[in-house]
Amino acid sequence: MTRERVYLYDTTLRDGAQTAGVDFTLQDKIVVAEMLDRLGVDYVEGGYPGANPTDTEFFSEHRTKRAVFTAFGMTKRAGRSAANDPGLQGVLQAKAAACCFVAKAWDFHVSNALGISLDENLVQIRETVKAAVEAGREALVDCEHFFDGFKANPRYALDCARAAFEAGARWVVLCDTNGGTTPDEIAAIVEKASAVVPGGNLGVHAHDDMGLAVANSLAAVMSGARQIQGALNGLGERCGNANLTTLIPTLKLKPEFAEQFEIGVDDEALSGLSQLSRSFDELLNRTSDRYAPYVGANAFATKAGIHASAILKDPRTYEHVRPESVGNRRRLLISDQGGKSNLLSELARIGLEVDKDDPRLNALLAMVKEREAQGYAYEGAEASFALLARRALGRVPDFFTVESFRVMVERRHNAHGELVTMSEAVVKVIVDGQPLITAAEGIGPVNALDVALRKDLGRYQPFIADLRLSDYKVRILNGGTEAVTRVLVESTDGDESWTTVGVSPNIIEASFEALVDSVAYKLLKAGASPP
Repeated sequence: MTRERVYLYDTTLRDGAQTAGVDFTLQDKIVVAEMLDRLGVDYVEGGYPGANPTDTEFFSEHRTKRAVFTAFGMTKRAGRSAANDPGLQGVLQAKAAACCFVAKAWDFHVSNALGISLDENLVQIRETVKAAVEAGREALVDCEHFFDGFKANPRYALDCARAAFEAGARWVVLCDTNGGTTPDEIAAIVEKASAVVPGGNLGVHAHDDMGLAVANSLAAVMSGARQIQGALNGLGERCGNANLTTLIPTLKLKPEFAEQFEIGVDDEALSGLSQLSRSFDELLNRTSDRYAPYVGANAFATKAGIHASAILKDPRTYEHVRPESVGNRRRLLISDQGGKSNLLSELARIGLEVDKDDPRLNALLAMVKEREAQGYAYEGAEASFALLARRALGRVPDFFTVESFRVMVERRHNAHGELVTMSEAVVKVIVDGQPLITAAEGIGPVNALDVALRKDLGRYQPFIADLRLSDYKVRILNGGTEAVTRVLVESTDGDESWTTVGVSPNIIEASFEALVDSVAYKLLKAGASPP
């Protein structure tokens, strides 16, 4: 059976740039374009040349080798010819193989936003597409608010799609711009649109305002559309766009799609999808969504002991695809709800082979449950669990011992007469029997402790030179001023990230406990020799 090709059009660098808190630099755009090119998407929309200096510079040269590098713009303005419209000409002069133009497809917008007649809007669509084709560009038209427009005036929405196609547009993209359409509506409307524009020239651009962007995109494909627009990790304005990191594995791995359709992402690229998703978040300085389908750290995580036992016997029980197929992994979480199956699996994962009848296992499991009752959470702090387990099994050295620590917070006027708050920490550790005392200032007590602890660890210093704290989370476990506090510290050495936990009624003590575990784990991971 011959499979039909579905094309992936990535809007991360343009639509995704409208995400609150996201601001791409030129270098960011170059890096992301390379990531997308390696992934195997068919089109990379790079932005709107002429709209800002960054996008204009980005389009000064081609940025992709495989994907069709695409510039975004608007249809020509009313009252101007295509040749005399600076915005249109700026898009056509960009170093891009394709141009995507947004066009109004809702009669309400044509009359009230553009202030022109419905016929004039159709002329603008035709002349814009014609200008792009004559310039040697592949033309795409995003029919903005197409589904809303179709519900209000089906004939006119279809007229807009027809005008674009007949003028020479390679793709006519139907946009659910406010994300308010349901999958059954998408399917019915796409089917009707395919009577005007062949399915091989129809695309869909779904927003996620109801959490249905992925479902709507798949519904459109099943109804005839052959291009999907979306963004990495679902970036986009408001609630985002269709998430390509969910769509790609669904199209590749689910039989109802994989048996009918093929995409440009191969198995090797698919196996790197989880890492790509997390690297993209790291570039944006965003915390990755641990619960994201397929690629999230918890996408294949199981806590309950009975579920863990079932997974070990047959992974298909709770895993709809193999975690490795998307570069993820199974996690049987260590918690007060887990049993020996979880424990054995996690020990094996961290390289500790233990006989299932080893009496130390029961002691370790009891210790985990007791500590979780105190507020520890090892399911989200795997590095601390690795240390706890190795200590219980006698397989980790005490690289250093903390003798004492002290933190002082002072509010004072600096040399410029400005009122500032500074923190100073002093840490005393024992390494190879020798006391080492370090002091450091920081912007806060935890920062000061972190700097002081890593300032001098004697012969272990080279092993922690690249260690840095990348995230810090605090949770109050019960109310009141004497509340127990849980602190999670995420650390990285540039190659790997890990999380450690500390618990105490004193937030500074809890933070320091997590920091100490982070350094110890780094030394263990780096293969530092014991005292």
